[in-house]
Amino acid sequence: MAELYVVGIGPGDAKHMTAAARAALDASDVLVGYEAYLDLVRPLYPDKETFSAPMRRELDRCRRALELAQSGKTVALLCSGDAGVYGMASPVLELLPEYEGVEVEIVAGVTAALSGAAVLGAPLGHDFCVISLSDLLTPWEVVEKRLRCAAEGDFAVALYNPSSHRRADHLQKACDILLETRSGETLCGVVRSIAREGQEARILTLAELRDARVDMFTTVFVGSSATRKLGGYLVTPRGYRR
Repeated sequence: MAELYVVGIGPGDAKHMTAAARAALDASDVLVGYEAYLDLVRPLYPDKETFSAPMRRELDRCRRALELAQSGKTVALLCSGDAGVYGMASPVLELLPEYEGVEVEIVAGVTAALSGAAVLGAPLGHDFCVISLSDLLTPWEVVEKRLRCAAEGDFAVALYNPSSHRRADHLQKACDILLETRSGETLCGVVRSIAREGQEARILTLAELRDARVDMFTTVFVGSSATRKLGGYLVTPRGYRR
């Protein structure tokens, strides 16, 4: 049976990769992915065949991985974080009916919401939402609705894709929406380059976050009304002490 692994490689450093992810990469003949993701694993697999395609050519990567698997090779399609959270698991499974004989295994990884939260402490210690601020695939009106619902439900929120050259003001817009129902003193955190060289993290208020400079390598955390700063850590209590 032709095999394609869709692998979440975690935040970057090999020590954060799961044993299942390493086993899938070990077993694969070809590694397929965005060039930056391939660069993260090349030191581990310098002799393996690779195929890359740039940003916005995700379907090309998926189709190539499926074609290679159908040809008889064991293939790993790499995703940063988790394969099923804004990753390639969904498009691969949508395309799979076109590629008879290919067996797909989704290999979970540590998504940025979890790895970034660990850097800050425990900001997602209770119910939380994950929302992408990118409007490339989701209309901004839908993103706005999700932000308002999360704010009204008092969820802690992890924000992916908070900014880019084309979307420089999206985090500011998101903060304005959250500030409609949340205090400007709501505690937040930002983590850049999680588990990679140059990792940076800081804790700030929602009012301060509105004017913060972030980029596409940053994950943003907005606390709930219960979130506190405890001994330098950002914590959303689970409630056991009550």
